[in-house]
Amino acid sequence: MKQKGVARLLLMAVLAVIAVGIAVFGVGEARYLSVANIKLGLDLSGGAYIVYQAEKEDVTPEEMDNAVSLIQRRLDRKGWSEGEASKEGDNRIRVEIPGIEDVETAVEELGATAQLSFVAEDGTVLLTGADVEDAQKQVGQVSQNGVSEPYVALRFTAEGREKFAQATAANVGKPIYIVMDDEAVSAPVVQAAITDGNASITGNFTPEEAEELAVRIREGSLPFALSVVDMKNVGARLGENSLETSLKAAVIGVALVLVFMCLAYRGAGFAADWALVFYMTLEVMVLSLFGVTLTLAGVAGIILSVGMAVDANVVIFERIKEEIIAGQSVRLAGQKGFSRALPAILDGNITTLIAALVLYFMGTGSVRGFAQTLMIGIVLSMFTAVFVTRFILKGFVDLGVDRPGFFAVKKEAMAEGGTKQ
Repeated sequence: MKQKGVARLLLMAVLAVIAVGIAVFGVGEARYLSVANIKLGLDLSGGAYIVYQAEKEDVTPEEMDNAVSLIQRRLDRKGWSEGEASKEGDNRIRVEIPGIEDVETAVEELGATAQLSFVAEDGTVLLTGADVEDAQKQVGQVSQNGVSEPYVALRFTAEGREKFAQATAANVGKPIYIVMDDEAVSAPVVQAAITDGNASITGNFTPEEAEELAVRIREGSLPFALSVVDMKNVGARLGENSLETSLKAAVIGVALVLVFMCLAYRGAGFAADWALVFYMTLEVMVLSLFGVTLTLAGVAGIILSVGMAVDANVVIFERIKEEIIAGQSVRLAGQKGFSRALPAILDGNITTLIAALVLYFMGTGSVRGFAQTLMIGIVLSMFTAVFVTRFILKGFVDLGVDRPGFFAVKKEAMAEGGTKQ
């Protein structure tokens, strides 16, 4: 039995060292899963943000998605790889660009609307994005050989139908260039005059390429303009100070929690602290793996979830103490304590998780950042409290550390419990 306990504790010690090593140094040259790979928000790294608003009353979710995609592509083309565009509410788009100092220049370079046009060989603009009603990827027969393949189906507005009919009639056998922001994204050759307002763009596309082209055409045919309603610079020094202050607060808070658990629950508290190390390293890995952008509010969500992780252990240890005081052996008390504590842990964490989900889907900006890290923390805290802490405690019990004092149970309390029974 002791050998089993040694094996359990040795395994957890090795895993803890590996987990800490990965969280600090990462994997490979790119340092995957490490704290260095966690993206920092503007309030921690400095940069600029811009908020656009759609100049339309009844904008649809699909139209907003196309607008977000448009802005994101422009960020990528400008070389702002860390820039991120996201929906804010029903009709706004928030753009965050870490590392830049002049927000007005960013606004000028990003622009407000896409410029889609259909251009003849001689440079004449035949149609614009306003003449396109829809563009969708389709799969079907596009040639006489009967083979189905992806293509892009265009549908024009009533006015665009007439323009397109004239354009195709005048350019049979010639290409019509589809130009987005001065960049030709496609150049289909006109096979015949098209008068019904529906056209197909073929060209041996893969499904991904056809979808990509359809999206870009839809972007350029947005039926609304985007206006800037808010923009602001966040100084790099301010972000650095915020990050430094947040890290200090996190370190102090976690340190106090670790000390409290050891003082309040002795050996069991040490086991909980051990599990908490796993929790913190898993949090870092998940944030890095999924590319979560960490904000000041997100740091608050992490610190709160640390408290919830410890709270789960407190509930478990109190149930175990009750079983020991009632006369159960430490081994049996541990089993019953976890079983009795599990419903309370699930209820408390699930209700908090529901609240975090509501904040994430209904909130914007920093509220979503807080909800995101809180949700991750809740899931990880339940895992470490229910499985990791239990595994470590079993290791100690198998090793022979099975005295009530390990859970800070006093002899007087055990005597009282025995007398009452």
